[in-house]
Amino acid sequence: MNDPIRELLARQEVILLDGGLGTELERHSADLRDPLWSAQVLLNAPDRIQSVHLDFFRAGADVAITASYQATFEGLTARGLTRKESAAVMSSSVTLARRARDDFWAEVAASGERQRPLVAASVGPYGAYLADGSEYRGRYGLDVAALMEFHRPRLEVLARAGADLLACETLPCPEEAEALVRCLEDLDELPAWISFSCGDDEHVSQGEDFAECVALAASSPQVIAVGLNCTPMDTAHTLLQRAAHATDKPLLAYPNSNETWDAARHCWRPGGSTAPAPAADARRLRDAGAKLIGGCCRVTPEDIRIMRQALLGPSGAYCVRNHV
Repeated sequence: MNDPIRELLARQEVILLDGGLGTELERHSADLRDPLWSAQVLLNAPDRIQSVHLDFFRAGADVAITASYQATFEGLTARGLTRKESAAVMSSSVTLARRARDDFWAEVAASGERQRPLVAASVGPYGAYLADGSEYRGRYGLDVAALMEFHRPRLEVLARAGADLLACETLPCPEEAEALVRCLEDLDELPAWISFSCGDDEHVSQGEDFAECVALAASSPQVIAVGLNCTPMDTAHTLLQRAAHATDKPLLAYPNSNETWDAARHCWRPGGSTAPAPAADARRLRDAGAKLIGGCCRVTPEDIRIMRQALLGPSGAYCVRNHV
């Protein structure tokens, strides 16, 4: 099986992920007060998504995570699209990220200072489809078989869309991780990462032990990295230390900006004990064992630029092995 993460890590010490695509779209005047969240921008302003991907690449991201987080057959058909149209919308999220990657690569390839970035197709949790904040609670009332039935059709679409890997993200519970691991077995060895949302420095959002969930996800040969996202930075470094005892696969961490999502009011509220400090936070994640580091909600291209400089030198140059 192709492992684009390991191939990239063979050339540089850490991989920079992008930041909060949806919240960055909001900063660019997109109205995301919609059950489809950023996926609705795929319908009405796709060029805006491509532009934000390009901003993150230019800031230093090695991976773009697509706008398919909340794009599901259930959500899109409820909006009036046919299944064929819904599948095309999901596929377009990958196309937009690939176009941004191609535009960026045309700008920098000749310099030799960057490795060609990757595109990860976002697979949001069942709770994202519900649009009620339950990706931070779990307790869906669905068993593994039902979650497999929900995820399998769009996984099949995204697997054919041309991404380098799948980003199965913001999972609040082990049942959903198991469902995705079992679905991956039917996808021709397409690689994926799995990342959990966590409620404290020991547990995923539903309450199970984080390290045990990491071990479950990492048991799949198609899962090439595992970790956490959309979790406050305050707890991320401790969670990573726990994960390091559960797997030897690369760990990833893309926390949010230490705020908490208020699903009832559709806004972010202060939630952490410390203010965001991108440089120090990035080093803290690296020192805790993360090899893939970025940000989730409310993390901007400027934050990613600062992280890149903090991790890869004051000039922002990559610490490429054999060239240090």
